[in-house]
Amino acid sequence: MLTYRDPAFMEGDDARPLRILAEYLEPLARFHQAGVQDTIVFFGSARLKPEGPLGHYYEAAREVARQVTQWSLSLDEPKRFVVCTGGGGGIMEAANRGAAEAGGRTIGLNIGLPNEQRPNEYITPELSFEFHYFFMRKLWFAHLARALIVFPGGFGTLDELMEMLTLAQTRKLDRALPVILFGSDYWREIVNFDALVKHGMIDRADLELFQFADEPEAVLRSLQAVLMPAPAAATPAFASSRTVR
Repeated sequence: MLTYRDPAFMEGDDARPLRILAEYLEPLARFHQAGVQDTIVFFGSARLKPEGPLGHYYEAAREVARQVTQWSLSLDEPKRFVVCTGGGGGIMEAANRGAAEAGGRTIGLNIGLPNEQRPNEYITPELSFEFHYFFMRKLWFAHLARALIVFPGGFGTLDELMEMLTLAQTRKLDRALPVILFGSDYWREIVNFDALVKHGMIDRADLELFQFADEPEAVLRSLQAVLMPAPAAATPAFASSRTVR
């Protein structure tokens, strides 16, 4: 039997580097084939449902994604700024749903988890991905992102947000990454950013790495102000990790 057709080997510890590499190369090939240039990434809780006490965030994410997608489709290059989520329910479903309702394609970077994470029905089929490794999934969030919109969430959302802010703070990406925290009351309560400055854990200038928004229209205006001048780039338009000297 050929080694790469041997399930016992390919699923064993010795082949882990091959599985990791596959989670880079397979999405790369599919993004090339689909002509995806860059993305607007949505983060937020899988637990937020439209009928729940925080259901207004679901509807807001849906509306933001709809507006972003309508704007994208109005551009000369409608393959730009594709809505991308973690592929599950809650806020992820809302964003994929809003983009699909606007007539656009929409990406889901799903990951296998014991609970609550199943691909939602609004993802464009050829842009639905399944990851095993969290770090490879995060790479694809960062690799194509031109902006990040973060809705209320828990550990997973905080983890994703802080990693992206760290990449921006340390200048590990070769382009600016606008970060918009939707729901200012929530975010100011959950993370005391001013206390981080007070105790010297971050610089005051680091507070400029993100902004707050409470209305979908404000999100779209912020994105347009930053992204409208951006020229089209190669497909996909990767954000390279750079050496900071």
